[in-house]
Amino acid sequence: MREISAFEISSRVTDLCVQACTILPPDLVNALKEAREREESPIGRDVLSQLLENAVLAARENMPACQDTGLAVVFVELGESVRVTGGNLLDAIEDGVRDGYKRGYLRKSVVSSPLNRRNTSDNAPPIIHLDLIPGDSLKISVLAKGAGADNMSRMRMMAPAEGIEAVKEFVVGAVEQAGASACPPLVVGVGLGGNFERCALLAKKALLRPVGQRHPGNREAELESELLELINATGIGPMGMGGRITALAVHVETHPCHIASLPVAVNLQCHAHRHASHQWE
Repeated sequence: MREISAFEISSRVTDLCVQACTILPPDLVNALKEAREREESPIGRDVLSQLLENAVLAARENMPACQDTGLAVVFVELGESVRVTGGNLLDAIEDGVRDGYKRGYLRKSVVSSPLNRRNTSDNAPPIIHLDLIPGDSLKISVLAKGAGADNMSRMRMMAPAEGIEAVKEFVVGAVEQAGASACPPLVVGVGLGGNFERCALLAKKALLRPVGQRHPGNREAELESELLELINATGIGPMGMGGRITALAVHVETHPCHIASLPVAVNLQCHAHRHASHQWE
């Protein structure tokens, strides 16, 4: 049995919150650079250059890459042979988020209820997704999810008879409806299968994959390539200013589903794809 203290977990989550909001991951920065090389629109290339400059300034000055520092979505992979000492795992994560948003001077964007809309003043509570895995490792990933992109996400329970072409139309349609509101170029997470709630979670989890890394399954990887081509053919372009690069990548995740359903969810992520992870091995 491996022991990890709640204090250590909380401290690490604090660091991840600040890191996610101020330092864009190398895979994303490289994707933006490659997009600038491929972009044919002069305005689009200029926009991509400004986004890259913003990323450099944010990291250098330790300032948020975007003013919307998001709702903290935390993915936890907890080994069955791990014991958290000195406190509760979920409380430790929440404390870490609270401290991270305070220490990093990050905008507090959480309201205590969708009805009274009172700000909690500390960006807590986060959304926590917990998976039990074999072994004695612990991995925590923090995804700072801004409302601009998340508000443009879509989910639909399709009939299997509608087929894969209808899935493609739905995904591309979600991007077209979002237009400039989701701050492209995007990373597009697609969940396919499962049920109502599993499908949406798959779409969000797909965003954590390194940008542009293909799904190991041949059919899923082929669908990712087709969707990316279709999305970039919309002409929305960087920040909606027109061009060929509307999305940097499409990541598809699938799950077994009921014979009578074909759930599909689209979770959009803006160009400031803010996330950070730490693993205890």
